[in-house]
Formats: sequence, structure tokens, C-alpha cells
Amino acid sequence: MPTMIAPGFEKRLRALSPRQALAFMASLSERLMPNYRLYAEIGATGDAHGVTSILALVWESLGVRDAKINFERQAEKLAACEPPEDDDSFGARIARDLTLALSACMDVLSGPAGEAPVDVSRLSIGGIERFIEMSAGEAINDDVERETLIDDHALMSDERAFQLAVLERVETQTLDRAGLRELRELGKNEGVSNLGLTAE
Repeated sequence: MPTMIAPGFEKRLRALSPRQALAFMASLSERLMPNYRLYAEIGATGDAHGVTSILALVWESLGVRDAKINFERQAEKLAACEPPEDDDSFGARIARDLTLALSACMDVLSGPAGEAPVDVSRLSIGGIERFIEMSAGEAINDDVERETLIDDHALMSDERAFQLAVLERVETQTLDRAGLRELRELGKNEGVSNLGLTAE
């Protein structure tokens, strides 16, 4: 059973306007960024500059109403930043979470939001679940134990608080330049990712 952020959380995500949805997704993508940077540094593969530039364009599109962005070109650039399909390492999987989140942002920029914010929310949660399971190793004996371990873990508690804080801001604040700057800083989380990792 997937981890829930809060009762009714996904319903609230589905009710967001496309612009609110994009702001939510951009904040979560910002928090996933250190995982990708770490993958690129350790594995000497990937393109940290490329994904950073694409995310910067997403923020620009939120801040500048008529920003002229060639989304097809950005989608091509993003595809080039994805970890190789045959790389099934943990690093590649968490790096892929960011490229999938950015791909969802691109989709919202060129059409209705649909399930995109829910997908990005679940992506971030899923990465944490995998990380906790990997850290626990052989200690998990059954599904109940697994769910309890994940639900009670500090990283998951932090994720719940973070996603709720972001959603509340996009629901209630004016998404002007100052509001977007605050959201972006919230997402950057002082360089610490959803997994508690930093690329510094």
C-alpha cells in the first residue's frame, strides 16, 4: 500500500490550477535535484548542468507569463540527461526520479495538469520507500513490518511535512515573484534532498 501524505491530499492536488500544479511539482523537483547531482558526480555520467537549466526554465515559465520556451527542444535535452536504461543501480533510479518529475513539468507546460502533481508526489515518496528498504536490508520480515518501518521513518515524516507545506503555499499564496522565490527556497531545502543526501 503506497504511503499517504495526509487524508484528502491527492484530491487537493487534483484540484490545483495548472499553474499551481506546476509550482508544486517544481518545488518537489528542486528537492530531488541533489540526488541527481550526486549520481552525476559519483558515476561520472548524467548531466547535472542540463537538468538544472531545464528546472530553471520551469521556474522562469512560472515567473514570466509569456516566456518563450521551446518545450520540444527541452524534452530532447531532458531525454539526453536520463540515466542509461540498462543502469539499474540505486543511484540511477533516484536520478531517474528527477528526470521523470521534470518530464511531468514539461507535460503541464504544454497541456492540462491531470494526474501530473499526484505522479510527482508519489515519485518522491517512492524514492524514500526504496531508500528505507535498502537501508533496512534483511531486517524486514513481512509487509506489515515494512509499512510500519516506512511510515515511522524520520525521512517519511519529513517528506509529509514538506509536501503539505508546499501544497498549502501554492493553495493560499499569490504565486508572484516573491512567492515563487520562497517556494523555490523551500524546495532547495538548503541543498538536502528528500533522502537526506547532499551533493555538496
